[in-house]
Amino acid sequence: MFPVSRGRVDFIARVGSLLTLVWPACQMTKADDTPQLRPTQLQAVEKVNELTPQLKAINRAIWDFAEVGLEEKRSSALLVEKLKAAGFEVQVGVSHMPTAFVASYGSGKPVIGILAEYDALPNLSQQVASDRVAVADGAAGHGCGHSGLGTAALGAAIAVKTAMEKHKLPGTIRLYGTPAEETLIGKVYMQLDGQFKDLDACLHWHPSSVNNVWVMASKAAVSVKFSFAGTAAHASGSPSSGRSALDAVELMNVGVNFMREHIKEDARIHYVITDGGGAPNVVPAKAESWYYVRANSHEDVERYFAWVCDIAEGAAKMTRTKVKIQIDTDCHEIIGNRPLAEILQQNLEKIGAPKFSDDEKNFARKVQQSLVTEFGSKFPQAIDETIQPLSFADESGKGSTDVGDISWHVPTCGLRVACFAADSPGHSWQNVACIGSTIGEKGTITAAKILAISALDLIEKPELRTAAREDFQKRMESRKYTTLIPKGQKAPAKIR
Repeated sequence: MFPVSRGRVDFIARVGSLLTLVWPACQMTKADDTPQLRPTQLQAVEKVNELTPQLKAINRAIWDFAEVGLEEKRSSALLVEKLKAAGFEVQVGVSHMPTAFVASYGSGKPVIGILAEYDALPNLSQQVASDRVAVADGAAGHGCGHSGLGTAALGAAIAVKTAMEKHKLPGTIRLYGTPAEETLIGKVYMQLDGQFKDLDACLHWHPSSVNNVWVMASKAAVSVKFSFAGTAAHASGSPSSGRSALDAVELMNVGVNFMREHIKEDARIHYVITDGGGAPNVVPAKAESWYYVRANSHEDVERYFAWVCDIAEGAAKMTRTKVKIQIDTDCHEIIGNRPLAEILQQNLEKIGAPKFSDDEKNFARKVQQSLVTEFGSKFPQAIDETIQPLSFADESGKGSTDVGDISWHVPTCGLRVACFAADSPGHSWQNVACIGSTIGEKGTITAAKILAISALDLIEKPELRTAAREDFQKRMESRKYTTLIPKGQKAPAKIR
């Protein structure tokens, strides 16, 4: 033993007294700033940690598949396979969509739903590279990060099931496989088919360039195709014998472009010509345009849609053609829910935003460089590692999602977790590169944990479910759900 001097003894005693005073305060600060997880939630987080290698592989597999909406056969099958292996009962091909599924564990109330998406976007094939390099020219890519979205939802559902089993929690956890979100189809037709009617609450998330709880609204939207039929003729030899369907498409588009001046600033109308004829020397007998009509409220969408249809009918009369109007889908704006938002915010803060390495930040900087060169964009940071405060400011989003239709029937809320370079534009090759990298993997794992512990809050705390239901009922008092989709119409078999 080393000899200890009297002075050293006095010093140790003073330090011990100081620690006695400081340590309880430190413990209290930690308890206040970072509330402890309950045993059930710890079990769920541990399960996500255990599943992490598998979840990374699933994200990459769906990223490789890169299947567009209603064609996500391998992506859907992979998720179904993993759910069945984990002990879920799975219904496939629900609501007349082969790639839609509902996976359930447990029985009775409460019933908590988690949403999974897994469709890619056309023409966005991209390698995990900081320059624009396609995996395959013209192929699809996950420019909205849905490979990670579906993966995290899967991980969360399995983690909740594990906690329910171990702690013998009553109730049902349900994972919804919702195809074709990018074209606003899956959840709309599943809702019309009654798939969500018995839910007590529904949770969702989305890969993003920020970390926050989604409390802003989205835009309602109708997706519709206008098909014109005319008469074919030799464009030079006998044009008087022809009636051009392409002329009708172009006149309609001109009319809609003049319409734009007289609609609300929040509205958006955009189109593509999907069929413009086959050859310049043949008067096109068939032509088609595909429109999205959006606005902050479904009521406005209905009004603008009727106006666009009038323009289409006018174009048909001007060209002596006939027009067929086919509504593919009609989705509503999101209805927020304050109690659910507060739960998700608390749990986002408990788990914390994902943290990224220097190598990951350097990769994000390189991804951003093309936007600096092309658009002069400025990026104060490479990746956002902060958590935005919860804000209920009256703010509307610019995009649309079929999550909105669920929120008109069930208390619904979601969050966003950083999986992309900071301020990266949506539906971009930059996002494809990031969601397929370790950046996207970290965000995906974080989201799985937050969804899991939030679902357990709702299962274990009836007062939270009651608060969410009361908030929902208050918001819906002056609203009535209507749809432009003809009664009994099934989801399209193919969108393109």
